[in-house]
Amino acid sequence: MKQFWTQFFTWWNGTTLGTRFHTWRHGHFVGTDEFGNRYYRYVQPQPIDSNVGAERRWVVYNGDADASRVPPGWRAWLCHNGDVPPSEEAYAPRPWEKPHLPNMTGTAMAYRPSGSMLSTGKRPSATGDYVPWTPGE
Repeated sequence: MKQFWTQFFTWWNGTTLGTRFHTWRHGHFVGTDEFGNRYYRYVQPQPIDSNVGAERRWVVYNGDADASRVPPGWRAWLCHNGDVPPSEEAYAPRPWEKPHLPNMTGTAMAYRPSGSMLSTGKRPSATGDYVPWTPGE
């Protein structure tokens, strides 16, 4: 029962019932990525927005809805920057491309550069080039 109410009212825990029904009714499966996310499209008879056109594209996440888990090729396809989905083209990652890292903002694993009040270690001292503003100058 909890899973039903979670799917009915929350979108961040996965697919809602409305998205699931729309995907079942209108969605044409396009492909999956390396994270298990599934991509769909639907070509409407009449475009709702002339800037986007008649085709709607969406992703059904595998697990929590985390947009950082959408690879660049699929992100470009979702945003209508390309017409051919990555599942229909041959793609080989460049040697300089790094593997995906999840968004760690707000966690203990978040990036904290040196000089940050939250970083570990000693904060570097001021270099002396800072002059505070005083009123009337």
